[in-house]
Amino acid sequence: MTTLLKVGSMTLILLQQLLPWSASAQNFDSLREVMVRDQLVNGGIKSPQVLVAMRTVKRHLFVPAAYADYAYGDYPVPIGDKQTISQPFVVAFMTESLDLKPEDRVLEIGTGSGYQAAVLSLLCKEVYSVELLPRLGMKADSLLKAIGYSNVQVRVGDGYLGWPEAAPFDAIIVTCSPSKIPQPLQEQLKEGGRMIIPVGDSKNQELVLITKKDGKLKKRDRLPVLFVPMKDTKGRRY
Repeated sequence: MTTLLKVGSMTLILLQQLLPWSASAQNFDSLREVMVRDQLVNGGIKSPQVLVAMRTVKRHLFVPAAYADYAYGDYPVPIGDKQTISQPFVVAFMTESLDLKPEDRVLEIGTGSGYQAAVLSLLCKEVYSVELLPRLGMKADSLLKAIGYSNVQVRVGDGYLGWPEAAPFDAIIVTCSPSKIPQPLQEQLKEGGRMIIPVGDSKNQELVLITKKDGKLKKRDRLPVLFVPMKDTKGRRY
């Protein structure tokens, strides 16, 4: 299993060095199956439901056309605005950690291209996703609706604040890193709920799984990661 998963800006040139062949002549369905087998199953992902979701969602639709050839590789891919779509293993690992049920309502902080929300939508009742950057948020919202992920709602706003009017949530997933767990998100997590969140500074972060019992949070470190920082609407880091 990978122990250090870096999520940062990458250039097309670097991707071409990592994957020197073009996927344009390949069958995306086959590439997706290889991704699931080699990266997820071999990496330790066991949930049948998560594996089915990762096989189902067409990841290449959630990256810019220039990067579609590299959508199923074992690395993050740029999506614009200095943001990336997390590598497949990270998406699957975080999703599996939440142990979602069909009736669950999930809050996602950091919509990005909408890929993680699409995966979540196949495993739960409703997904509420907050994106700080307007261009990304509006684009993801349009794409998700066009593809048919009707149980996902997207809003543009400060993810630190969550989505209070839709709370409480059975699960919360955060795809940007604050220096500490935001209090609003703690409050919006339902009793018995789970939250997966990267916490730390720009160099050292830990993916933390949180469960809420009797109003208290139980924290469990899962693995080292490196996500983009959580910021407010003025660009200041939380």
